[in-house]
Amino acid sequence: MLEIKELRTLHGRKIEALRGVSLSVAPGEMIALIGGNGAGKTTLLRSIAGLLPPDSGEIIFQGRSIARKPSHRVAALGVVYVPEGRRVFPRLTVRENLEMGAFLRRDRIAIAEDLERLFHLFPVLRDRQKQLGSTLSGGEQQMLAIARALMSRPKLLMLDEPSMGLAPLMVEKIFSVIQEIHRQGMTLLMVEQNARKALQIAQRAYVLETGKIVLQGLAKDLLHNPQVQHAYLGIE
Repeated sequence: MLEIKELRTLHGRKIEALRGVSLSVAPGEMIALIGGNGAGKTTLLRSIAGLLPPDSGEIIFQGRSIARKPSHRVAALGVVYVPEGRRVFPRLTVRENLEMGAFLRRDRIAIAEDLERLFHLFPVLRDRQKQLGSTLSGGEQQMLAIARALMSRPKLLMLDEPSMGLAPLMVEKIFSVIQEIHRQGMTLLMVEQNARKALQIAQRAYVLETGKIVLQGLAKDLLHNPQVQHAYLGIE
């Protein structure tokens, strides 16, 4: 579904944030991307989403090059990005936020059906649907951000640090929801600071350091890799 070849992206004119990154995502996979702060993880997602055009390399989605397409065109093709920090519309209600996720769609009956399906997946959003986005807790805002993205019926959902800043109980809820979305057939590419949880639920994973892929493989294998354990799991 997604293939990235030798992607290079600069910050400014001199700092090379991505240094020849190559990876792939097959339909129906959940891929975790882990690494330390400043490794280039968010830059990679933003490059795929069309928010930060790469300086060289290729991004192929379903056989089509999207490396230099504007972000709204990338989203229309089915590549949807949930950024770090949630970024819900604070002055819109929960329901209005969800309806914004379906902005490019015209199938009103299907939109209503999807809204009901997401209220089933996120019961708290049904209860809060008339509240402003700004009044939700951090965890509820994260659920809203994911649900809003799903309203666009993405083919590839990219999540940037979905558990960041959340209480442990809410982290468990968010990962449970991500697993359920995947079970329903969604293809996922996830950047996550909680390397242990990410590797526990993903199928494959890539480790990014200073803009380069340094390790890749089955997530369950990387979970027991001494290098990964020492650097990201706190195991000596």
